[in-house]
Amino acid sequence: MKKILVLLLSLLLAFSMAGCSSAPKTTDPGTPAKVSFPTKPITMIVSYAPGGGTDLTARALAAATEKHLGQPIGVVNKTGGGGAIGMMEGANAKPDGYTVDFVTVELTTLHHLGLTPVNYKMFKPVAQVNFDPGAITVRKDAPWNTLQEFLDYAKANPKKVRVGDSGNGAIWNLAANAVEKATGVVFTHVGFDGATPAVTALVGGHIEAVSVSPAEVLTQIKAGNLKMLGIMAKERAKSLPDVKTFEELGIKGLPEIGPWRGPIVPKDTPDEVVKILETAFLKGAQEESFKKFMDTNGLGMVTRNAQEFGKTMEESDQFYGELIKELEIK
Repeated sequence: MKKILVLLLSLLLAFSMAGCSSAPKTTDPGTPAKVSFPTKPITMIVSYAPGGGTDLTARALAAATEKHLGQPIGVVNKTGGGGAIGMMEGANAKPDGYTVDFVTVELTTLHHLGLTPVNYKMFKPVAQVNFDPGAITVRKDAPWNTLQEFLDYAKANPKKVRVGDSGNGAIWNLAANAVEKATGVVFTHVGFDGATPAVTALVGGHIEAVSVSPAEVLTQIKAGNLKMLGIMAKERAKSLPDVKTFEELGIKGLPEIGPWRGPIVPKDTPDEVVKILETAFLKGAQEESFKKFMDTNGLGMVTRNAQEFGKTMEESDQFYGELIKELEIK
């Protein structure tokens, strides 16, 4: 009888061990779970009005990226506060990747001006797709044919040269101020409600120069009304390859100045989701439709991954913070 009981217990133990060996293995806690994303449409917030450069760039990028995500990307405009309203909404969005904020360099300037508490540390970068440098542009019939001639005149005649920009503390105003700081000249700053009216005033002879991007003067240059003297960037603009950079022209110590653009998400968005978005948007930026849009509009194609974009934002925040403080702009 005992032998039978021992045999039965042995058989039960064998079956139990076999059951354990066939059970599914548990996932290593250190292995990240695969994310099912996206499963619904994505919203892209644009902090500026429909039809502007930022809005059109965002819509072109969204259209080129949708197929790489498998979901539509709807662009919505949340304007006000120089961009602060849309940025605030983006920062406060649910951090699940379904709300993306398409931001500009103002993310790193507005809080230094005291216009909003929103700053780049409230987000995770996804990808940079654009950079447009500032440039000094004058009328075609202006007496200066080189940047040095222009600066020499401005230095010999303080405040006589009127430079149009997009208003006190705005990016093109900061660009003009940075030129003053690097070269020792003193301009009279004339603020306008954006780059377009500033360019119109230059064509009309109401000011002597503008500090806006190549994209914003390209049409007037092609029409023979304006000429560009120098670009505030490390490389020449693809749309105007004959125009040299400030550094090429001997102006040292002037960093790249101008607006960059790209999608970002709230800081608590899971890294796995950010990676999916990063991959998709970088692929979208390489689509021929997006490249053609950028080329046609004279916009600078600069693509950087999330890590590189994060570095760009950090460096911009530091540079503009110091410049705004030094200039005592409020």
